[in-house]
Amino acid sequence: MPILAIVLLFLSASMHAIWNFLLKNSDEKYIAMGWQVILSGIFSLGFIFFTGLPPRSMWGFAVLSMFLEAVYFILLCIAYSDHDFSLVYPIARGAAPALLVLWSAILLHEQLTVGGYIGLAMITGGMIVIGATTLIHSNGEKPHLRGILTALLVALVISIYTFIDGTAVKNGPALPYGLSMFVMVPFVTTPYLTRKYGWGPFAEMWRKNRGYLLLGGVLGLVAYMLALFAYTFAPLSYSGAIREVSAVIGAFLGWRFLKEELGGVRVVGSGIVFAGVMVIAIFG
Repeated sequence: MPILAIVLLFLSASMHAIWNFLLKNSDEKYIAMGWQVILSGIFSLGFIFFTGLPPRSMWGFAVLSMFLEAVYFILLCIAYSDHDFSLVYPIARGAAPALLVLWSAILLHEQLTVGGYIGLAMITGGMIVIGATTLIHSNGEKPHLRGILTALLVALVISIYTFIDGTAVKNGPALPYGLSMFVMVPFVTTPYLTRKYGWGPFAEMWRKNRGYLLLGGVLGLVAYMLALFAYTFAPLSYSGAIREVSAVIGAFLGWRFLKEELGGVRVVGSGIVFAGVMVIAIFG
């Protein structure tokens, strides 16, 4: 695994974690996320005037990725009102890299080393351990089938759009591709959110929080562009897994600055994830 790719993916994961950390202070998280999508799209449109559109061979990938990103976003909005989702969502983040390995092996014929498979298993297992802390603190309440199925569906969507994006940028320029995808996503997510919440809460959110909303738009765009650049020259199987360290970074930020509980189980899970990354860096 190229060291430069690991650095880019760590930067991407850190930016993603910082934005999610900022979201924790918002009363209307999905309206804030909706603004992040809109603003990232506006910034991307401005950059496209300088980069130009991607070649026609990439348009199909961009449209399909845009659709899946929108589905992912809407799934989160639906799951937000379901307490079961809060129990199983971290497990979904751990399942996504495992599915991505499957698509990459079958369709891209990626040949991973034994050390690479061990590292991937450690990252996935560490994510599941981190997610288990929510189950431990759920007072014995069992997650319903709907929540489990939602988590698995989210993992499936993440793995597919990551595979599509990785395949696209391995065969064309990453920057115009990513920008064009970001421009399109708000045209699907914004109508859904405004119908669900109304324009009033959107306007109120902008009036009170425009500074951190603008920051979120920048972080969201730059974070994913860094990941796309890493996909261009690194194995997609490894890259998708390493990006999931954002959940570990987010847990640390919550413990350090919001005084959230970071129990021994999460510490162990975080250690497993970082050890998995190191195994990939050395033996992948």
